[in-house]
Amino acid sequence: MLGLRTVHISILTLVSCWMFAAPCFAQGKPQASRGELIATVAGQPIYEQDLAAELGSKLLQLRSQEYQMKSKALDELIRKKLIDAEAQKRGMSADKLLEQEVDSKVADPSDAEIEGYYLAVRGQANQPLQEIKSQIQQALKLLKTQQARQDYGDLLLAEAKTSVLLRPPKVEVGYDPGRVRGEARAPVTIVEFSDFQCPYCKKAEAILKDLLGKYSGQIKLAYRDFPLRALHPQAQLAAEAGRCAEEQGKFCEYHDALFQEQSKLDEAALVKTAQTLGLNEKSFQTCLKGGKFNAQIEQDVQEGTKAGVSGTPGFFINGEFVNGAQTEAEFEKIIERELAISGKPHATIRASR
Repeated sequence: MLGLRTVHISILTLVSCWMFAAPCFAQGKPQASRGELIATVAGQPIYEQDLAAELGSKLLQLRSQEYQMKSKALDELIRKKLIDAEAQKRGMSADKLLEQEVDSKVADPSDAEIEGYYLAVRGQANQPLQEIKSQIQQALKLLKTQQARQDYGDLLLAEAKTSVLLRPPKVEVGYDPGRVRGEARAPVTIVEFSDFQCPYCKKAEAILKDLLGKYSGQIKLAYRDFPLRALHPQAQLAAEAGRCAEEQGKFCEYHDALFQEQSKLDEAALVKTAQTLGLNEKSFQTCLKGGKFNAQIEQDVQEGTKAGVSGTPGFFINGEFVNGAQTEAEFEKIIERELAISGKPHATIRASR
């Protein structure tokens, strides 16, 4: 559906001119290709991947914008092809088909609709309603017709056999041994950059837990640290504590405990959580006080930043970037597409997806 902002802009233009049940397992970090050689400096090579690392999130944003533009244009082209095919099947022109099946069924805007829109934009319209009522009526009718045509194209799409091969940009992202849940050979890998103090990360945990159960054996989830130190003063220490728990083989249990009691992330609480889980308290405290894993945490942050992460949570589903806490349906859409590509579709994939 067209958003209010889109409708607003369009009408002003027209008026003015017209956790998880699975255990952790060790998984080696994948080796990423450095891509094409693009330069040499003093005998030293520079590869495509090195340039991508320098550009970081800016490059991902550009590629994502390009994909969104292509995807939108492709959707419109597919609808046009389907409408043309339907018109040919009926022995008429596409314009005649749309007039018969769509345009003739679009009702004129009511006075209430016209007045309601006018009240929303009268500060910018700067004219009495009666002077521009007919223009608003025509503009609303045009927008309703455009939406109805799009809906008709979507209806044909739902009934047609189509194969869309256009894919979103992907980024090769590694993950840490020992901080992975799920089946090692699962065809779909979700790499999560997260912050133990982030409320949105906690919200995402329930969704991720559900996905691991729903797609058991078909997805695996890897955790990487991305403490937002400026916003969450306890996130860095919590990330260090998670690493210290991993050292004793209990990262998953500790991870779950921290998100369950997210308000208790000071040093004393972190040590108490370690005690509750049966970790060696002395070794844990020595690890936590010594900043043993600061370099590894910083490496996660730097690699996440270069890959395009700027906030938490940030996910890469087989390399496709998903920014922020999303709905379960959004995760499912990408997972199911990746499973279909891998030739191992999930048994509950719905025909509408």
